Amino acid sequence: MLVVLDTNILVSGLMSPNGKPARLLDRVMNGDDTLCVDERILWEYRVVLFRPKFGFDPEVVESLLSYLRSHSLIVTPDASEVPFTDESDRKFYEVAKYCNATLVTGNLKHFPNDPIVKGVQEI
Repeated sequence: MLVVLDTNILVSGLMSPNGKPARLLDRVMNGDDTLCVDERILWEYRVVLFRPKFGFDPEVVESLLSYLRSHSLIVTPDASEVPFTDESDRKFYEVAKYCNATLVTGNLKHFPNDPIVKGVQEI
């Protein structure tokens, strides 16, 4: 399955290794699902995962980011005209639409009502 993971899924997956977000991340790391990203998403992953408030081990984060960069489908999506209340979420939707992938988020209210957008509990 092709997936786009909102950054909150990565954060939750690293914070709670037994939760649903961690299982989704494991599916990507095991090659069961293919992560679709663009450079904007990879940059957001980096910036957010290195925030001191999360306290993630920098070596673990760097290893994860390196793996994701080398094992993900990196695309340059078309721009979307769909309105967003939080423009920082647009990139995830654009990549998901471009790849015909499932976008998984913990914040459904931030995204348009579209069948490709799924809450973490729906997967």
